[in-house]
Amino acid sequence: MKSVLMIGQSNMAGRGFINEVPMICNERIQMLRNGKWQMMTEPINYDRPISGVSLAGSFAAMWCMENKEEQIGLIPCAEGGSSIDDWSIEKILFKNAIIQAKFAMQNSNLIAILWHQGESDRAYGDKYYENLKAVVAYVRNHLSEKTGEDYSRLPFIFGTVARKNKQYGSEVEEAMKRLAKEDKNTYLIDMSDAELMGDRLHFNQNSAEYLGKQMYEQIKKLR
Repeated sequence: MKSVLMIGQSNMAGRGFINEVPMICNERIQMLRNGKWQMMTEPINYDRPISGVSLAGSFAAMWCMENKEEQIGLIPCAEGGSSIDDWSIEKILFKNAIIQAKFAMQNSNLIAILWHQGESDRAYGDKYYENLKAVVAYVRNHLSEKTGEDYSRLPFIFGTVARKNKQYGSEVEEAMKRLAKEDKNTYLIDMSDAELMGDRLHFNQNSAEYLGKQMYEQIKKLR
């Protein structure tokens, strides 16, 4: 089974209304919960009582559609409202993500990190670039150290913050573009024109599905 680590804040965790999308029932889509794989159910990333549909469903559905003999495992570790500082190496969110990834890697092959974050850091500028770069390096280095395998080129796939988002910051977007340009194993998806829910913070169903599909398309190219 292949697996992906999903980290970031609420637009990775998902806030879409569950009753507005068809239920996905597919035994080939697994999610890690309490250290064990089980069939995917929404919400995948239960970080809040308002957790809902995320990009993960469309990502996994595309995977299964085009990889008919394989399973895909989702490792949900996103936390709504988390800042880039909350994902530093000494903080609990990062430590938990590494632990969950190690659980998953006992019987799956980790193929990518999926990330969406930045709304909580709209005025970070260069500091955001340095911290995001550190997150990517830390995940790769820690997994390499803990498993004895080389994860130095593990793909990091992420999306920009929508410009309609009331917490949008151009400095954060520029930092993301800089990282994607300098690190050949990072891949940035433009979500600047994404449609949002009424709160002007969270992707609506169509935008979340689009991001999930684009993340899959990037992995497809890499494979």
